[in-house]
Amino acid sequence: MTALVVSDLHIDAAWPEIGEQFIAFLEGEARGAEALYVLGDLFEAWIGDDDDNPHRRGVVAALRRLSASGVELYFQHGNRDFLYGSRFECDTGGLLLADPVIVSRHGKRALFAHGDALCTDDVPYQRLRALVRDPPWQRAFLGLGRATRQLLADEARSGSRAHTAQQQTMLMDVNPATVEALLRAAGVDTLVHGHTHRPGVHALSIDGRACTRIVTGDWYTQGSVLCWDNAGLRLETRPR
Repeated sequence: MTALVVSDLHIDAAWPEIGEQFIAFLEGEARGAEALYVLGDLFEAWIGDDDDNPHRRGVVAALRRLSASGVELYFQHGNRDFLYGSRFECDTGGLLLADPVIVSRHGKRALFAHGDALCTDDVPYQRLRALVRDPPWQRAFLGLGRATRQLLADEARSGSRAHTAQQQTMLMDVNPATVEALLRAAGVDTLVHGHTHRPGVHALSIDGRACTRIVTGDWYTQGSVLCWDNAGLRLETRPR
């Protein structure tokens, strides 16, 4: 059987076609898989496990149906949905994984990550990432009312778009030395991540060892799915 890996869907009511395609994917192709991994940024925003947005809740319900069918379901936090907690696991029937994490399938090991921690050239973003991943900050934020949290999330999205527009393209991609250090420390030869919205397969050589970095793509214009079976790992697209 096949394990499927996706990331960066950024599901939001502003782009209903993404949610529709993903739900169709969950109720079709994913039902025949052994596992589905979502490497962050499933949603454009997640304001806490009490998030009652109907558009997001519809996707959560579809994920629950998938896990109830027997498909293993795993998530990583992204830079948009870093507030997943235990209730989200219960509501979806999935399991939150560390970032990064080593995954073993089909006689091979690969390192999975969202990918934002690899963009170390973007120093202001890394400072922000450290702040919002801090447990006291998260407790304070989650203590606010839902309406206030949604307003702050909307403002943060606007700020993120402005920051991205100001940065040089190279700063928004992963840092090669950071990637090499991560693979070296993990002792694996394959890294899978999202975040950059630059899907591709990149060959590396680390200490004389052949390695591969696979980047899963976003879902704005089509689906992007990594398939992992006995034949290896294949990055594929799914037309809308």
